[in-house]
Amino acid sequence: MMDLLDAELMDQILDAVAAVFLVIGGLMSLAAGIGLVRLPDLHSRMHAATKPQVLGLLSLLLAAAITWRSWSGVVLVLLAWGLQILTAPASAHVVGRAGYRTKHFKSEQLAQDELARAVDRISRGHGARREIDGG
Repeated sequence: MMDLLDAELMDQILDAVAAVFLVIGGLMSLAAGIGLVRLPDLHSRMHAATKPQVLGLLSLLLAAAITWRSWSGVVLVLLAWGLQILTAPASAHVVGRAGYRTKHFKSEQLAQDELARAVDRISRGHGARREIDGG
């Protein structure tokens, strides 16, 4: 009888923890969406799209793993989050580079423009090969 009550209590605690993770994940994803709409420039929007979204997804995946209560669910959650961790920075880098090349940034907000020389050299026709070789 006591073991049954302990199991029920543990299920209720795990469900409450999963619910908290769901709310946190939803709020983080909402913050990312609002940031994409409200922030003024490309770099700020990239920050809003990557940082809270990755943490929001982690919270939602943790809630799913707790709800499933199986080791195969944990493996699936780790795989999904690992892919997100690998792809979010790479996609943000590509979008930032494209935004820089198409002049969709506020140059007065840059402390130092480290890409200007490389982009000028490539746009003048010296090619990417010389930039990679250092010459």
